[in-house]
Amino acid sequence: MTQPLTIDFVSDIACPWCAIGLSSLQLALSRLGDAVDAQIVVHPFELNPQMGPEGEAIVDYLGKKYGRTPAQIAETQALIRERGADVGFVFSPRTRVYNTFDGHRLLHWAGIEGRQLPLKLALLRAYHSEGKDPSDHDVLVEAAQSVGLDAAQARDVLRSGDFADAVRAEERKYQELGIQSVPSIIFNQRYLVTGGQPAKEFEQVIQQILAEA
Repeated sequence: MTQPLTIDFVSDIACPWCAIGLSSLQLALSRLGDAVDAQIVVHPFELNPQMGPEGEAIVDYLGKKYGRTPAQIAETQALIRERGADVGFVFSPRTRVYNTFDGHRLLHWAGIEGRQLPLKLALLRAYHSEGKDPSDHDVLVEAAQSVGLDAAQARDVLRSGDFADAVRAEERKYQELGIQSVPSIIFNQRYLVTGGQPAKEFEQVIQQILAEA
């Protein structure tokens, strides 16, 4: 018997562990097959809300924010590439980090249009796999068009500033719920899992939730 499962995925486009976590979650769901009917809804979280439009070099950004040396950053990026490969997500070299607010506005619109998850995946690939600037409107429109959204409408959303208040409200909501790091994955609005967990871990969590239901 197929059981319904709601999954709220709180994350940022700029977060590599979010790309790993989402890919890992999808792999776990594919392994569970017909046992679960999952609906994934993505929610905004900004790791760098004050970032300017020009972005910042990753080495400088991580050095200031976390006190990491270039060698430590290189070591972490190697681990990220390895973990990504385990779940079928390709990480290419990234040298800069960018503001992602416009991407979150576009994702909100895509949710209304029924194409939110495909766009999320496209934006994660654009930045982490292809090294594109996710604050660039041309990049965002290209990603929207690639998943079947109307390019002209997407550009209108970006130019207009639409959904800014809605995105800010969602960000506040999850901060008030205690979300301080991403990815944060909430199952059935009750069970919280954090981090880019391996697919096996997600599979076990979901099986436990289904059993309790």
